[in-house]
Amino acid sequence: MKKVAIVQSNYIPWKGYFDLINSVDEFVLYDDMQYTRRDWRNRNKIKTPQGSSWLTIPVEVKGKYFQKINETRISDPLWAKQHWQTIKQFYSKAPYFKQYSPLFEEAYLMMKEEYLSQVNFTLIQIISNILGIQTKLSWSSEFVLEEGQTEKLLGICKQAHADVYISGPAAKDYFNEDIAQNMGIKVEWMDYSGYNEYPQLFEPFEHGVSILDLIFNVGPNAQNFMKSFKK
Repeated sequence: MKKVAIVQSNYIPWKGYFDLINSVDEFVLYDDMQYTRRDWRNRNKIKTPQGSSWLTIPVEVKGKYFQKINETRISDPLWAKQHWQTIKQFYSKAPYFKQYSPLFEEAYLMMKEEYLSQVNFTLIQIISNILGIQTKLSWSSEFVLEEGQTEKLLGICKQAHADVYISGPAAKDYFNEDIAQNMGIKVEWMDYSGYNEYPQLFEPFEHGVSILDLIFNVGPNAQNFMKSFKK
């Protein structure tokens, strides 16, 4: 029984995103969708002594109201170096920073990608490898996309030979489960509640930050604070 999830790429996503990746056999990056401003596509949060703080990749948006995520270009070539300096500033004292920082430092300082999608893909791959996630990553552009929100998703599922489509709960607002039932595809919804807290450098505790926070603070024990790994 093959399980598939289809989600827009995010920048250094939170742990729930990687739980979704780890819950399926194939994870499709849905970057043929329209780029949305002030969203998770090009930004995420890290912990600082003053609370959570945004790390945002600067992208070209002026006059580009309908551009797709995979068409969105980065506007400042120095962003990666600046982001790494900020991450190092606030996580250098985390218990596992020294163990994992070389991987991220190389990725950030060698980052040459001009498009947001490629940056997100690179970092998602690195983080998945650290967590031991072996799910196949694909692009929506590799599939023939049908008309209609639900039909697009289920068309990808059919082409990927999926039996089960797993989605985040936000899609319940528009997803038509009757169409899935008629196509013989089972639908499951991720539950992002009930995560256990882990030691963070700065209080108060916050779940909704980049998974870098989890990796640098608990290292090899990260799986124990996620939901998709068998305990």
